[in-house]
Amino acid sequence: MTAEQTLNLIAKQWCNLQDLMKLGEIGRNSALKIKREIKDNLLNKGYKIPNQLLPMKEVVKYLDIDVNYLESRIKKGNE
Repeated sequence: MTAEQTLNLIAKQWCNLQDLMKLGEIGRNSALKIKREIKDNLLNKGYKIPNQLLPMKEVVKYLDIDVNYLESRIKKGNE
């Protein structure tokens, strides 16, 4: 995925399984494992979240996606 595609994807509020697979460039089983880890962590903190979705903010944090770097790559490409 390009930097622009990644930024467009993480601009969404909620992340579904297919989004997680694209962002992490992982298969379904790995995505399900990560989804379960993030969801369990949020539930243990007392959050209530939709059944099939995760907050994109938490996915970005878990995958350690550097948004500032991606934005700088896009700016550099536009120059």
